[in-house]
Amino acid sequence: MRTEAFEHIAHSHTLLAVALGGVVATMSALGATLFERRLLRKERERDGAMMFGELLSALVRYINLSHGAHGRGDPFGSITIRMLRSVRREVEIYERNREGLILLRDSPLRVEIHGLMARLTFALERILDTTDALVVETDDAVREEMIRSRDFAYEFLMECASQTPPLIAKLEKLAKVKFAPFTEAAALGSAAAPG
Repeated sequence: MRTEAFEHIAHSHTLLAVALGGVVATMSALGATLFERRLLRKERERDGAMMFGELLSALVRYINLSHGAHGRGDPFGSITIRMLRSVRREVEIYERNREGLILLRDSPLRVEIHGLMARLTFALERILDTTDALVVETDDAVREEMIRSRDFAYEFLMECASQTPPLIAKLEKLAKVKFAPFTEAAALGSAAAPG
């Protein structure tokens, strides 16, 4: 009987070693999985920051080009309007990719970006809709009111453009990249705002 007791104890140590090895392997796998998920989340956030940073930078660049055209000749001539339509296409890119904001873990930043884009959209649509309506409007009083409304919307658009550089800077930190071709344009956005 005593030999059986020793065999049982020997097998118990083997069983304990297998169980302990299983626990260690499970904990290691769990740790590796959590680490991998954290890295993936950071990588996705960086990708989101890159996309929205480039989008905002391009948007400011087009707005500044529009502002330059606005200051020459007819303020709302065909070149200015074409450039503003380019801005509208950039806004449409944002609208198609808006759900990507969820990749940014900074919820106040998400709210700021979305709020800015909404304000830009409102101002831009007002400018373009009013410009189109002015083509067919014949009543001078109505035309004058529409022109005033369009000018106000344009000033609001420039004010919104001046709010993008701080957002771009936050996105640069998250993306760990400088939006080099557009940083000068972003700085111009603040100078373009009516004062």
